[in-house]
Amino acid sequence: MVKRNDRMLLGAFTSSTHLANWRHPEAASDQLLQLDYYKRLIQAAERGLFDLFFVADKLCIFESELAIKHTANFQSVEPIGLLSALSAVTEHIGLAATLSTSYHEPFHAARSLATLDHLSDGRAAWNIVTSTNDEEARNFGRETHFTHAERYERAQEFVDVALGLWDCWEEGAFVADKETGVFADTSRLKPLEHKGKHFSVKGPLNLGRSPQGRPVIVHAGSSEAGMKLAASRADIVFTTPRTLEEGVAQYNAFKSRLAAYGRQPEQLKVMPGVFLIVGRTDEEAAEKEAQLAELVLPEVGLDSLSSSLGIDLSVLPLDGPMPALPDRDTFNKSKTGLDSITALAAKENLTIRQFYQRFSKSKLAFEITGSPQTIADQLELWFESGAADGFNIIPSHTPGGLEDFVELVVPELQKRGLVQQAYAEGTLREQLGLKIKEAIL
Repeated sequence: MVKRNDRMLLGAFTSSTHLANWRHPEAASDQLLQLDYYKRLIQAAERGLFDLFFVADKLCIFESELAIKHTANFQSVEPIGLLSALSAVTEHIGLAATLSTSYHEPFHAARSLATLDHLSDGRAAWNIVTSTNDEEARNFGRETHFTHAERYERAQEFVDVALGLWDCWEEGAFVADKETGVFADTSRLKPLEHKGKHFSVKGPLNLGRSPQGRPVIVHAGSSEAGMKLAASRADIVFTTPRTLEEGVAQYNAFKSRLAAYGRQPEQLKVMPGVFLIVGRTDEEAAEKEAQLAELVLPEVGLDSLSSSLGIDLSVLPLDGPMPALPDRDTFNKSKTGLDSITALAAKENLTIRQFYQRFSKSKLAFEITGSPQTIADQLELWFESGAADGFNIIPSHTPGGLEDFVELVVPELQKRGLVQQAYAEGTLREQLGLKIKEAIL
């Protein structure tokens, strides 16, 4: 087992993954495009001394009329603009923006993230995604998405170009000496002159080196290509285990790859997602869970589950047993996610209704429903067992679900000495224990 961090890191998702989160009585569903809504979320996370505020993003609306009509998760605010505004109302929390390497250009992404790093005094982070579907492709002049191999080849070159652009200007190059009339010391400038398979970028950036030198880099890929990208270039990796055993295996798989790139285990932070329903007691949390389950419309739950499994469940009795699932190799689905679903179906005798209610909470995280003590026990177990350096908290609904975690669970974690009691000084890199100009290639 790889030695874990000295303290547990915390990241906050801006939204819930639950299919019916927007129907929760306390959800601010009519405020999803209002700045005050996001201010309330990020300021709650900063009160809870979170390390990161994470803005996910998709560049499309999925072509499912049911999903568009009955869920709110397709709505997505552009991350850089949002986080730039939120940088003005926060002081310490990291600001993680999702930008796709498939449908952006490196100069544009590097410049936007460097700007965010300057505006926030060194708190910017970049969640690298390669996008996943044809719906996004059709918004950018393509009929189909890149193949898995193509998009990761492009992503690796994209990140290398961005890193090179961030290093074009040395520290202190912008002297702004009014007496001599010298604004920029050109001896501290090196153009990029990149010519590769996917990109040709001369450089340099038209703004100076940012406070972190390089924004913190985040990735979430669990394929072999995704793990290579994370191990060679990322500072944080988001993982999606659904059991402790899966968590330990994924943690060790990522950490074991670092030596090949001359890196140490502490240079890559592993943060699984965790979907939480918080109650003051276990009984209250269970009641909240049941309430949320009843808010999932059957047709929406069936549509989501059928899409993920690759079979049409709508023709089967809703309160009948789950059918045998197809072999994962017969269609293009996530191996890790489908394996977990298959194992759950085999372990528990659930009806189709019970299964979609369970599945509606999160496809991308393990789940905990309970009191602050119950939740802290599980997070501590994962942390101490070597499954995580920290966690990405996915609330049951927003903003109340995140506020419940901050007000009820964070004090319990602090009492146990697991999370920080105050923010340290310095940039996001420094707060995470990463070198400010660490060369990660």
